[in-house]
Amino acid sequence: MGFLELLRTNRNYRYTWMGQVVSEIGDHFNNIAVFSLAYEATGSGMVVAAVMIARGLAVLVGGPIAGVMLDRWDRKRIMIASDLARMVVALCFILAVGSSDAWLLYLLSAALMFASPFFTSGRSAILPAIAAPRELQTANALTQTTSWTNVAVGAFLSGIAIKQFGYETAFLLNSLSFLFSAFCIWRLRSASGAFKAIRDHTRRHLSVPPWHDYRDGLRYMVHTPLILAIMLVHVGWATGGGAAQILFTLFGEQVFRRGAQGIGTIWGCAGIGLIAGGLVGHRYARRLPFRKYKRAIAVCYLIHGAAYVIFSLTPSFMLALLFIGLSRAAVAVSSVFNYNQLLLHVKDEYRGRVFSTNETLTWSMMMISMLACGIASLHYSPRLIGAVAGVLSSTTALFWTWANATGWLPEPPLARDEHAVESPA
Repeated sequence: MGFLELLRTNRNYRYTWMGQVVSEIGDHFNNIAVFSLAYEATGSGMVVAAVMIARGLAVLVGGPIAGVMLDRWDRKRIMIASDLARMVVALCFILAVGSSDAWLLYLLSAALMFASPFFTSGRSAILPAIAAPRELQTANALTQTTSWTNVAVGAFLSGIAIKQFGYETAFLLNSLSFLFSAFCIWRLRSASGAFKAIRDHTRRHLSVPPWHDYRDGLRYMVHTPLILAIMLVHVGWATGGGAAQILFTLFGEQVFRRGAQGIGTIWGCAGIGLIAGGLVGHRYARRLPFRKYKRAIAVCYLIHGAAYVIFSLTPSFMLALLFIGLSRAAVAVSSVFNYNQLLLHVKDEYRGRVFSTNETLTWSMMMISMLACGIASLHYSPRLIGAVAGVLSSTTALFWTWANATGWLPEPPLARDEHAVESPA
């Protein structure tokens, strides 16, 4: 099934996708505006780093809470509440314009990111409920490819909007994007009237304390080797992926001495690589047997790490662009493959906790990676730091290969989703 056919024939997914496009582009309006405002108001790069840390810490707190709530109550209502909360917070950023104090940026950035896992993990959790089995792989690939496309489009549009109309307009548009997303999610329809997780109703799960639910979810992940291994390779990717958030700036400014244009070009080529990888992943995910899927993941991470090392060491700017694109393409292919397996095998009653935990763990390692990169940049060259980050990412392939060779990655049973799917346009 192609992307256009899915959007044309599946009403629920079409609304979800429309909300995703608008809200994620709005997110980049906020990102560019906040980082630019923080640096403009204080002249300190540490303030920008502090904003990123505040956002990361908020995800670490919000992720576990979101996972439990998404598996207990109606996921659609939780996603709408997340959008409405973020709409209000995004509008409050206008209060920070013209202020020389950064505390409001820290507070609002943390609040915005605290609410995010309730939506992003919820969107992943309901995907099997709004896409029929034959549509699921296409829906997963389109969702991820759309996110990567929105990175490039959102950054480009936000830069133009901020330059022409100012920070207030960027924050207002971000706020309105969440309102539109909430409307789209409100339009989702289910035959049962709700999007609650299918759970064992002999258990009175709502009377169980929330931390017991979270502990039960962790036990499920640990005792399902494939799910645990996928989370660990995502954490392994983040060892270099977090550093990239800083390294791309250092390479554009210090290594290749091309200023803001160089930074933008590196990010743009990384985005093109992600989009290309998403399309390749979509093409092969459905036809890939489980045995070959496991081999493909190891190959993807080896290519990713090796290409990242070459990007870091090559003296040619054009070659650097080529290899950062290749590195990100390999990551995108592995991401489409891995999320496809999670959607196929994770039981509905655990999806909220699995996807939120995956997001939390990845963010945790990205924060550590960013912090380590920032400290290392005071003593070592960006090229050396980038090469080390690439090698660390390649070790993910070694772990995966070892786990597969020792028989630790058997295929779990397919999850049965009893939600009715509304496909007609």
